[in-house]
Amino acid sequence: MKLNSNYWEERYQNNEIGWDIGTISTPLKEYIDQIEDKSIKILIPGAGNSHEFDYLMDNGFQNVFVLDFAQSPLDNIQKRVPNCNPNQLIKSDFFEHENNYDLIIEQTFFCALEPSLRKDYVQKMKELLNPNGKLAGLLFQFPLTEVGPPFGGSKEEYSSLFENDFYLKTLETAHNSIKPRQGNELFFIFTKK
Repeated sequence: MKLNSNYWEERYQNNEIGWDIGTISTPLKEYIDQIEDKSIKILIPGAGNSHEFDYLMDNGFQNVFVLDFAQSPLDNIQKRVPNCNPNQLIKSDFFEHENNYDLIIEQTFFCALEPSLRKDYVQKMKELLNPNGKLAGLLFQFPLTEVGPPFGGSKEEYSSLFENDFYLKTLETAHNSIKPRQGNELFFIFTKK
């Protein structure tokens, strides 16, 4: 199975989007609520329907960009947030994207990638972040299997994967996950070294 743009487009067309909870997740909402500088440049990669985008825009963040390589979720966002600039919705392969950001929000993107791409993900995140930029969000915490997406992982695996390129400020089981995900999400904040 090739997890390319056609695969993801088909998932959206067939409404096979079990990861989409229809709203921003509590851990991300509470994280965003404590960010004071609303001028920071934010990227949400592999964004899907990105309810985080709506929440950020509704709360005064204007310098927010979503990236996905399936068109349907970007169209869904444009319909839900008609006042957003179309330039904020980027149809592209994450690994080909070029720009710089102060904050990148991770929500179900990492775990949707084939595990063989995880080292490339870390390097691309480092490349996309400004000096002292932050990567923050949620990673799934359940045994990594060949079956996915989503593909799982562990705190230990994530630590060893990121620690050479990032300061691991926070990496802990989320205390405020939605019920179906309780105990299975790690909330993290990593700062670029």
